Amino acid sequence: MNTKTKGSFKGLIPFLVFIGFYLGSGIILDSMGVELAFYQLPAPVAIFPGIIVAFLLFKGSIKEKFETFLEGCGHQDIITMCIIYLLAGGFAIVSKSMGGVDSTVNLGLTYVPSHYIAPGLFVIAGFISTATGTSVGSIVSLAPIAVGLAEKSGVSMPLVLAALMGGAMFGDNLSIISDTTIAATRTQGVEMKDKFRVNIKIAAPAAILTLLLLIVFGKPEIAPETGVYAFNIVKVLPYIFVLTLSLIGINVFVVLTAGIVLSGAIGLFYGDFTWLGYAKEIYNGFTGMTEIFLLSLLTGGLASLVTKAGGVDWIMSTIEKRIKGVKSAQMGMALLVTLTDMAVANNTVAIIINGPIAKKISDRYGVDPKKSASVLDIFSCIAQGAIPYGAQMLIMLSFAGGKVSPFDIIPLLWYQMILAVFTIGYIFYNPKES
Repeated sequence: MNTKTKGSFKGLIPFLVFIGFYLGSGIILDSMGVELAFYQLPAPVAIFPGIIVAFLLFKGSIKEKFETFLEGCGHQDIITMCIIYLLAGGFAIVSKSMGGVDSTVNLGLTYVPSHYIAPGLFVIAGFISTATGTSVGSIVSLAPIAVGLAEKSGVSMPLVLAALMGGAMFGDNLSIISDTTIAATRTQGVEMKDKFRVNIKIAAPAAILTLLLLIVFGKPEIAPETGVYAFNIVKVLPYIFVLTLSLIGINVFVVLTAGIVLSGAIGLFYGDFTWLGYAKEIYNGFTGMTEIFLLSLLTGGLASLVTKAGGVDWIMSTIEKRIKGVKSAQMGMALLVTLTDMAVANNTVAIIINGPIAKKISDRYGVDPKKSASVLDIFSCIAQGAIPYGAQMLIMLSFAGGKVSPFDIIPLLWYQMILAVFTIGYIFYNPKES
């Protein structure tokens, strides 16, 4: 039987406790000079105080609350998302261990003309991030090279690093194996290929305009020597294979499983690992997703408790006062996910927290779920790629050896700025929506 839950700010307190622990630990550790301060407290541990508060604060017996919690943990969308995380992790690690990332990086660097260093890095970072599903991995792979090229060429290092960040976030936003894409599509109940088609209409023009700006303003004073880097085109194929199958609409479980098999076959053929090593690499990929796997389960459970206690309805009633229709509903989602990412410094966490709320807004105001998934993913990536205490920024700057500060880079994050403008324009452009 469906009954309308009365909205209550009290129902939102456990989520605020979670965000407070997560954000507060980062601020305290950062003030103590701890590196990657916002990533020291594991998110699944940070959410636990929120769960405890929910059990203590909300009405009902322990048994009733525990059943509600387990219903949220075991929701089909949550379990589906968790399995996709495991397969995505397996594909990423197997492909990396057989040399796929190195070959992809070196292939791009070999064929990028020296006077197009900044735009070239944007393109390579975008491809690697799209193929591997991780902006951090793209930055780790390319940042040392980017710093070296900037030093040798005379191109502004902040500009080169901003180009790298833009490309990495472009791919993170679009990749079908990215945590953010998985979370956004599963919480909104849409297919990855459908979200991609909406997303690419916005991201591609923003990327093209960014490339033009980088070509004009990113010319080196001294052209460095062209390098030839060792690569194996065969080892790039799994990424192209997975991307192609995804775009033509093959089931994501089939795509990722096939990608793991193809990468494994290539690695075995070239002797990059044994059969036993192959199995271990798959498992390493699974375990690498442990944090986000556990966080998704626990967040699903907490969200179920918060929803039953009226927390989501309170947010809905608060937002409704400012929502006039489909367009303002999408802007409300954008604001929510942006502020949450700025608070927790993790774009996937921001989407997981706001996904159920965005789904309710989408259903109530008739927002196309493909658009709501794109809005969540885009604005979480914009925020994550710009905050000075995000993992991407901190890792990238660690390779610069203190020569650049985040505030040198932030004004040059043209892709994020252009993407924000284009997305807002896309939201308000459709005359059929009000």
